[in-house]
Amino acid sequence: MTPPKDKTPLKAPKPATEMVAMPAGSALDLGLRSLVGYALKRVAAATTADAARALEPFGLRVTTFSALSVICDNPDVTQSALAQSLAMERSNIVIIIDTLEEAGLIGRHSMPGDRRAYALRATLKGLRRRDAAMMALRENEARQLVNLSPDEQRELAQLLGRIEIRE
Repeated sequence: MTPPKDKTPLKAPKPATEMVAMPAGSALDLGLRSLVGYALKRVAAATTADAARALEPFGLRVTTFSALSVICDNPDVTQSALAQSLAMERSNIVIIIDTLEEAGLIGRHSMPGDRRAYALRATLKGLRRRDAAMMALRENEARQLVNLSPDEQRELAQLLGRIEIRE
């Protein structure tokens, strides 16, 4: 389906003095930088890559850390509830759970009354690993947000929470 043709004449570009300053080497995406979604995508990609580097010494990836963190904070969480909280397919969460269990970071056991459901619980090793990794992530985040005051950081978190996509 082709979009309808717009007969509105194009406006002349803004003079260079009215344009937003941009970092060197980013002239190709100048128009995109005015889109909030594009800015969020760039920030998400950069922060995810930084988080991956921070988690690597702990033998964790962003997804395994996220799952471990939820399990640590919610003893006996079910696989289904974990998948839902992380917005993941149940089949994908099983791979992550297997990885965490093989590393000795969590254990799983049958739920009383439902042999098909498994409850997940962090081991002491898992709790310690999560706590150390969380500290590294907090230090990493502090470096990323160094140009924002504590009030601005809180405001940013609140604003992001308000625009979070809900399915």
